[in-house]
Amino acid sequence: MDKRRSILMIHGTDYVSMVKELLEKADIASEIPGPDAEIVLKPNLVTDSAPSQGATTHPELLAGTIEYLKEHGFRNIVIMEGSWVGCITEYAYKVAGYDSVCRKYDVPFVDLQKDSSREYDCAGMKIRICDRPMKADYLINMPVLKGHCQTTVTCALKNLKGIIPNAEKRRFHTLGLHKPIAHLSVKAKDSFILVDNICGDLDFEEGGNPVQMDRILGVWDPVLCDAFVCESMGYEVDDVPYIRMAEKLGVGSADTSGAEILRLNEPSVKSSRFRMTGRVKRLAQNTDPQDACSACYGSLIHALNRMSEDGTLGKHRNRIAIGQGYKGKSGEIGVGQCTSCFKKTLKGCPPKASEIRAFLEDEWD
Repeated sequence: MDKRRSILMIHGTDYVSMVKELLEKADIASEIPGPDAEIVLKPNLVTDSAPSQGATTHPELLAGTIEYLKEHGFRNIVIMEGSWVGCITEYAYKVAGYDSVCRKYDVPFVDLQKDSSREYDCAGMKIRICDRPMKADYLINMPVLKGHCQTTVTCALKNLKGIIPNAEKRRFHTLGLHKPIAHLSVKAKDSFILVDNICGDLDFEEGGNPVQMDRILGVWDPVLCDAFVCESMGYEVDDVPYIRMAEKLGVGSADTSGAEILRLNEPSVKSSRFRMTGRVKRLAQNTDPQDACSACYGSLIHALNRMSEDGTLGKHRNRIAIGQGYKGKSGEIGVGQCTSCFKKTLKGCPPKASEIRAFLEDEWD
């Protein structure tokens, strides 16, 4: 397995066990320098919002990672994060349930809003970065796969913005976000990326319209990770400038066509728990699900959202069939392997939102 070209994927609802299985498959323990190495877990704690709202990393990802590391003999584990300007990290950490994780596993939490920092030359751009994460021996970046009102998507690369001081976060916004995010990735330590793709928001970093996917990803290359995220949400890589910028700076590759996707299991209807809010409910009116799994249905919702944003959604005669209840049945139009007997169908288990979007724009009556 070429780790820099690999994307690990696991589905389900037992998030702690899923994380441990994924990290075992990735053999993360073999990458850590030694038993005394400081391992930093960097979640997304952008605001004081419960993970179920689609903005912040689920505490189960932290718990599963800590259990995996301790079972492999590692004890020097620290959770570090700094919320966005205007939000108190210590409060957000309690709302997200991280305080319970820290108590249960006896792991400290470092509020990076209170950390010291120094300036680095990040490929020609001067950026201040907090000291504690830069001293780490191994950093596990734990972003949420979700939309963003300014950068379109946010995942691995943008999540590193949490390791800079508040003054620098303000400056990033004055610079337009994309260029400084790309340059930050040159210096920021990013050993492995554990992506929370459980229920990220459609298009807003603060959450509110979560799309249930019940999926966790493992990636080594942050550029490849974010390029895959674009496809998962129905966007093109060029819709998110910082991805190409980081690629040109040598951070990684945005070529998903050569990536090896290692599916550790297949999505199951038993893991499906659709918690729909207003906007997601409106998009779902275009669908006719029967025993649909979260990953497939979530991809369809993302595709419909992109079509709504582009003005190509419109009104259609037929609703889109999706789910295991359609196996062996016929119909007009369907998405996913389970609708393979339909007149018009897009196979895949699950197909990417970008593929669904292209299919619907061509075939949906």
